[in-house]
Amino acid sequence: MLSHLSIRNYLLVDAVDLDFAPGLTVLTGETGAGKSILVDALALALGDRAEGGVVRPGSARAEIAAAFAIDRLPRLREWLDEAGFAADEGSLLLRRVIDAGGRSRAFINGSAATLAQLKEAADFLLDIHGQHAHHALLRPHVQREILDAYAEAQPLVAEVSDAWHAWQASRQRRLDAENHGQARQIECEGLGLAIEELRALGDDVAHWDDIQSEHARLAHVTTLLEGSQTLIEALDEGDSAVSSQLGAARARLATMQAVDDSLKEVAGLLEAANADVAEAVHALRRYAGHLGLDPERLSELDRRLAAMHRLARKHRVSPDALVDLLEQFSARLAALSASDDLDALQVAEAAALARYHEGAKQLGARRRKAATALSKHVTAAMHELALAGGHFDVRLDPTGAPRAHGLEDVDFRVASHPGLAPGPLVKVASGGELSRISLAIQTELSGVAGVPTLIFDEVDVGIGGGVAEAVGRRLARLGETRQVLVITHLPQVAARGAHHLRVAKQTEGGLVTSSIALLDAEARVEELARMLGGMKITPTTRQHAAEMLSS
Repeated sequence: MLSHLSIRNYLLVDAVDLDFAPGLTVLTGETGAGKSILVDALALALGDRAEGGVVRPGSARAEIAAAFAIDRLPRLREWLDEAGFAADEGSLLLRRVIDAGGRSRAFINGSAATLAQLKEAADFLLDIHGQHAHHALLRPHVQREILDAYAEAQPLVAEVSDAWHAWQASRQRRLDAENHGQARQIECEGLGLAIEELRALGDDVAHWDDIQSEHARLAHVTTLLEGSQTLIEALDEGDSAVSSQLGAARARLATMQAVDDSLKEVAGLLEAANADVAEAVHALRRYAGHLGLDPERLSELDRRLAAMHRLARKHRVSPDALVDLLEQFSARLAALSASDDLDALQVAEAAALARYHEGAKQLGARRRKAATALSKHVTAAMHELALAGGHFDVRLDPTGAPRAHGLEDVDFRVASHPGLAPGPLVKVASGGELSRISLAIQTELSGVAGVPTLIFDEVDVGIGGGVAEAVGRRLARLGETRQVLVITHLPQVAARGAHHLRVAKQTEGGLVTSSIALLDAEARVEELARMLGGMKITPTTRQHAAEMLSS
C-alpha cells in the first residue's frame, strides 16, 4: 500500500508531502491546476523515463520519493532480498532524482538502483489506469493480454511462448539438416581429418610446456655440465675456493673470539655460510650427475616439437592452444553429427511440438473459462454504467496454425443495444461507450489483480449524471478491498471517497505553484459545491453537496 509521497521541485510543485490511507481516495481540482502531476510524479518514482523539463524553473533538480507498506507482500520482500535491497521493517522507499539536464538517479531503500529495478518493484505495488486506456483496448494483442491477466495465466503464457520458440528452433535444425546436408558432410570430413592429426600427437598437445623445457635442457646439456663444474670448482675444489676461504676466516675468527666472546654471533653466521656452501656444492654435483648426453631423446623431442609447430601453423594458433583446438573440433563434430541425424531431429521436433500443444491446450482451457466469466461480469457492469441491454462477448478464434501466443486469437465484441449482434469494438462502440466499457473491464481486472494499490487517472471523462453515480459506486466497492486513488472531475465520484485531496494553483513571484491538501468534512462540502455549481456557490449548492456526502 502507498503510505507516503514526497514531491520536490517537480513541474508546478514546489514541495508536497502526502500521507495515504487504505480505501478510496479522490483527487479533485480546477482544470489546469495539475491534478495529474501527482500520478506523473509517482510514475517517475516507479521507473518511467524522465526529461530535464520536469524540473521546476529555478531549481537544480526534482526529487520524488514514494513509501510503501509491504508487510503483506512476501513475494516483493523475497525479490528485494534477492536483488540486495534489504526491506526496512516492512516498508519500501523508492526515490528518483532528476537534474535540470535530464540525468536521473534511482534508489531503492537508500541504495542505488536501475530504472528496470524500479519497474520490477512497481509490478508488485500498483497499477495505473490512464484516461486514454480505452484507445489501447482496440488493439488485438491488448485484448489478449487483458484476458490472460483476468485468467491469471501470464506464467502459462510465458511457458507456451518458450515452447513455441523451442519448437521453431528444433524445426529449423531439421530443415537445415535437410537443405545443407552436403555442406555439413564436407565440414564433418574436414573436422575428422583435423581431429585425427591432432590425436596422432598423443598426450603431447597437453604437455607442450614440459616437452619444450626438456628439449631446451637436452639441447644445452654441454653448457649446463661445464657451468656446473665451474661452479663446483669455485665453491669447493679450486685453490681459492670459497669453502677454503671460509675455513680460514672461521679459524681466524675463532682466535679472535677467544679474546672477545661478543664475536659469537659473527661466528654463527660464518658457520651457517659454510653449511650453505657445502649444501650448494652437494646439489650441483647431484644435478651434474643426472645430466647426460642423449642424442636419441633429443632427436625424438625435435620431431615431436616440429609436428606440433606444423599443426599450429596449419590452424593458425600457438602450439600451446592445440589442446583447446582439439576440444573445439570434437564438440563441433559431435554437434554436426547430431544435426545430421534426420531421424533424431524429426523425433526432437515432434517432441517439441507436442510440448507446445500440451501447454497451448491448457492455456486455451484457461482462456475459455476466463472469457465466459469476463463476458458475464463486463456485461453486468455495462448495464450499471447506462448501457442497459448491451452485451459484451469475448470470442476465441482458432489461429489455424501454432502461434507464440497460443492456438487462439482473442476478439472483444460488443452490442451496445438490445437486439444487435455483437461486433468488433472498433466498429460498434462510440467514444463514450468505449470509455465506459474500458472502465468496466479495468475495474474487473483490478478485482483479480495481485497489486494492493490501483490508480485511475480521469477514466471517467465523458460521462455524467446517473452513469457518474454508478462509476462512483463501483470505485467505492473496489476501495473496500484495495487502496484506490482516483483523479476525477465528477462530484458524484468525489463524494464516494473515504479521503479527499484537492489540488489548487497559486501564482507567487511570477511563478505558478500547485499545492495538494487533504480536505476535512467542511472543506469537502465546499469542493463538491464548486464542482456542482462552478464559480457561483449558493446555499442550495452546498446543501446538495452535503447530501451527496451523506448518502
